[in-house]
Amino acid sequence: MVNILITALLRGGMYSLMAVGLSLVYGVMNVANFAHGEQYMLGTYFGYFCFMGLGLNPFLCFVLALGGGFFIGALTEVVIFSPLRKRSGRNWLMNTFLLTLGLSMILKSGTKLLFGNSYRGITSYFQGTVSLAGFSASKDRVIAFVIAVVVIAVVMVFLNKSKFGRAIRAVSMDATGAQLVGIKLKRIYIVTFGLSCGFAALAGAALLSLTPAYPSNGTQVLYASWVVLILVGLGNVGGSIVGGILVGLLETICIQYLGAAWQDVFALSVVILILLVKPNGLFGKGVKSSVE
Repeated sequence: MVNILITALLRGGMYSLMAVGLSLVYGVMNVANFAHGEQYMLGTYFGYFCFMGLGLNPFLCFVLALGGGFFIGALTEVVIFSPLRKRSGRNWLMNTFLLTLGLSMILKSGTKLLFGNSYRGITSYFQGTVSLAGFSASKDRVIAFVIAVVVIAVVMVFLNKSKFGRAIRAVSMDATGAQLVGIKLKRIYIVTFGLSCGFAALAGAALLSLTPAYPSNGTQVLYASWVVLILVGLGNVGGSIVGGILVGLLETICIQYLGAAWQDVFALSVVILILLVKPNGLFGKGVKSSVE
């Protein structure tokens, strides 16, 4: 049982980090980002080329992946979403769905053209294992979990304690009201989408030894992230942390007792049952907010 719990925590930590970024964008910008998995994919390439190509320290690779993801996300907001926002009107949510779906295909195809379909991975960033209560896990996996916990903690403090973080929360609750009191929406949207993409890229780089870089490696992670969001309630950043651990626990239990082939079926079946009882998710209240 201890082994299952530890495995679930290690697996769920990165799901939480991915889901926090996805939830932040939905809660603040009302964007259903279906290209989030491709940001993860780009992060694996950042990690690979920084570590194998440039021979950089692993932690520097993670920082560069985070920064690279942030830049790509910010650029996407400025070049794509900002012009679309001025023209969409009532069809905003559907337009962003179609746009991010198209962006996902473009990123996958572009990566295939540049790097081909070959897998680019590493054995490990850090040699050795960590033992806890008779359970051993690779240092890479433990460090990835620690990174996820630290980043999520920093994000929660940032959103709740900093002036800019409170501005992000204000926009998530009422964008028009926030604009009336002097909050610059354009800046909020750029930083929010940048952070979301940065978190996904960081997760991809941190898990490179487990998930090698290739064009479609973000698909499974995207599905897991959306399962977390639907489970806890769309736009709920705080709930996404718990949801990531829950999904990790469900998948771990399924792999342990039913086999890996059933993990998606099992997790989705449990989510469907929960939604039949609570349509807004475990922590949903019928309204979206960046932090609940």
